[in-house]
Amino acid sequence: MSTKQRFESILRWFAEHMPVAESELQYSNPFELLVAVMLSAQCTDKRVNMVTPALFAAYPTPEALASATPDKVFEYIHSVSYPRSKAEHLVAMAQRLVSVYNSTVPDNIDDLQTLQGVGRKTANVVCAVIWQQPTMAVDTHIFRVSERLGLTTNSKNPLQTERQLVKHIPADVIPKAHHWLLLHGRYVCQARKPRCEECGLQAYCRFFAKK
Repeated sequence: MSTKQRFESILRWFAEHMPVAESELQYSNPFELLVAVMLSAQCTDKRVNMVTPALFAAYPTPEALASATPDKVFEYIHSVSYPRSKAEHLVAMAQRLVSVYNSTVPDNIDDLQTLQGVGRKTANVVCAVIWQQPTMAVDTHIFRVSERLGLTTNSKNPLQTERQLVKHIPADVIPKAHHWLLLHGRYVCQARKPRCEECGLQAYCRFFAKK
């Protein structure tokens, strides 16, 4: 099977079996999504969704968060991973958002990455989810699933995975493909015990063919 055929087959399967694929983070505007994605680093979406309602109620705008102290923000997010550093990043991010971007979340990955605590993956998620831009955010699930399926080959880091995926996935499909691969990794192609017997992608999967 050629790389082109593999991509086409896998994307077609996802389109048929997972027509709705969206972020599991709960948010109501670009600012809330940015905050939620920052909190989700090395943390589950389920845990993030438990802390954000109270956090958003206390700090509903960039201005409100910018005026907070990291210690106060920490009280709301202490149960997520690395809460001290994330609290500091959130406040600094909001301050720059207010002072440089007029409290408006940037719509491109370069400007987003000038915000404290916002890396390429976070910027890609925001651009893809909010503006449906062809940006592929690569987390641990997507990194693992792409290599197992054979969508990537010998990828050494998330950036290499991103470049290989973007090269072969149509631009208009990339935002949804991000969720397809992420959710597949989260619920089926799990790290320690992949549920291959339940997977509809066996016919196209390099990992399954070697079992």
